[in-house]
This record gives sequence, structure tokens and C-alpha cells, in this order.
Amino acid sequence: MTPQQRRWLGQHPTRTLLRIGTAVVAVGLVGAALGLVWPEADRVAADVPSAEDPTSLAPYPSRPVTVLAVGVDAERVQDSINQAAPKGAPNADTVMLVRFQAGQPLQILQLPVELAVHLPGRKEMQPLGASYRLGGVALTTDVVRELVGLPADEPERYVVVPRRALRDLVDGLGQVEVTLNQSYSHTDRSQNYKVNLQAGRQTLNGAQAEQLARFRTTPLEEQARRIRQQWLLLAISEQLRQPNAISLLPGLLAEVSSEVNSNLSRGEWLSLAAASLSSNQPPRISTLPLAPRAGKQTLRQLKADASRPLWPDQASATP
Repeated sequence: MTPQQRRWLGQHPTRTLLRIGTAVVAVGLVGAALGLVWPEADRVAADVPSAEDPTSLAPYPSRPVTVLAVGVDAERVQDSINQAAPKGAPNADTVMLVRFQAGQPLQILQLPVELAVHLPGRKEMQPLGASYRLGGVALTTDVVRELVGLPADEPERYVVVPRRALRDLVDGLGQVEVTLNQSYSHTDRSQNYKVNLQAGRQTLNGAQAEQLARFRTTPLEEQARRIRQQWLLLAISEQLRQPNAISLLPGLLAEVSSEVNSNLSRGEWLSLAAASLSSNQPPRISTLPLAPRAGKQTLRQLKADASRPLWPDQASATP
């Protein structure tokens, strides 16, 4: 093995090679399995989708589908520089697993981006959010699968969402409503970024939704930011359930899908949207349990007594 190969494979080359081999096998398994999930060709929505019948968008997936969602700090998904702070290659501000199942509420697992993980070629522990910068969505998928304990064929799909796509999604829905427990005001001249949100019930446009999702004054505030992102996720879900929203979805998803990086086809986007609308319950959002912070350290560890599996299937749980 050459020195260059050793650097790439890191301190545990056997483990890294096993990960690569598992990923190769998983690609074949996923390709076969997804033919059963979406057996029909991309049947698109009816001329006028009906809020009373989500399948007027597209057929439901025949079984639960898990999607990795990564929110990055780049303006556009193809940007090589994030234009954020610190400037450099795009980082993951948000990492989530989303499980879609017809007739059940969405299940969302927030994965702390400050969680300490082992990454190939790195001697020291790195934050989970750095996995996207160092290895793209492929490495993030690999790390998340191992961390959570997912089967080799999950997550079946991924979507990488830049800042622009989030703004366009909210604006396309006609704004969203959230209730803020306090006012938020912050100016970051290093990235020409300003937050100015008032306490109370607020109607947010796309730019304001981005402010709420990204707001963080120090790296020690990731947990508080995740809570604010939960508010936004619930607000978007609520707006999607408005009577006229389903008629907007085919055009809106076509626009947003052109702004993200994803291996979802147009028909699969619509199928997952239909599944998300098939339950009248709000999403069930959970997060991995973290151990108490030691001092002002930014990297966090999982809680020592965290129960396994880290993401149990809650489809039949009582809300």
C-alpha cells in the first residue's frame, strides 16, 4: 500500500475498505428494492390534484422510504464556496433522516452536526457536519448509516438543500407561520447576514425562514438552533396541508428539485409528497440524545446510556 493510499484510508484501513465494499453491495440492493417501492413508471399528477385524495399527485410508495436530508450553507448546490463563515467549501448546517410511510405521520430524526464522529483519513474526531465538506453526500450517508445503525440499503434516497432552495420553497408555499418565544436580532458583517425577527406569532417569507433556520451567534448554540429548525419544519408541514397547497406542489417541486442535489425522480418526489399528506398528524421529530457538554467544547458525544436502536420505528406509537 502506498503512502498516499494510507492517508486516504486513514488509521483503520480495513474498516474503511469494508465500508466501501458495503456501499458497493448496497447500491445493487437499493436498485433492486426501489423497483418494488415505485413499481410504476413516473406517473405524474392529475391536471388538478385534490386535497381530499393525495394519490391524485402520485401513487404512494408501497413501503416506508427513508431519505437523508442535508441542509448546506452554500447559496446554490453547485457552489464550491459557501459564502458563509468561515468561508470555504460548503458545510452541512442540518442533517436529518426523514421516513415517509403512507397513512402515517412523517418521522424526522435530527442528527446533531456537532456530534463527534470518525471520518476516513482523519486522526482526530470531526463534527458530523464536516462529513459533507470532506466527502460529499456519499460520505455523509455512510457515516449516518453506521451511526444510527440503518440497514445497508438505507437511506434509499438523499437530497442536499442549499439556502436558495429553502427560500424558494417557503415563498412558493406563500409564507409560513411560526410562534417565536423571543425576538432575534443579529448582524454578521463577515457574511453580509442579518437576522431581525420579533417575538410572537409571525408570518415568515423565504428570507426570514432562512434567518430562523440559520440563526446562531456561537458554535455552542447548535441545540437551540435545532429547536428553531423544528418550528420551521412544523410550519412548512402545516402550510402544506392548506386546501390550495396540493395544487401548487407539482410546479413547486419541479422548481425546487432543480435547485437541489438529489437522486429522487420527479415521480418519486410527488409520491413522497403524497405519502406525507396521507396522515392528518404533524411530523414526529426526534433528535439523538447528547451527553452533557464539558465546558465550552464544541464537539459533542452521544449520551452514554442512549437506548438502541437510536431511531426506533414510531409509526404505531401514540402521539
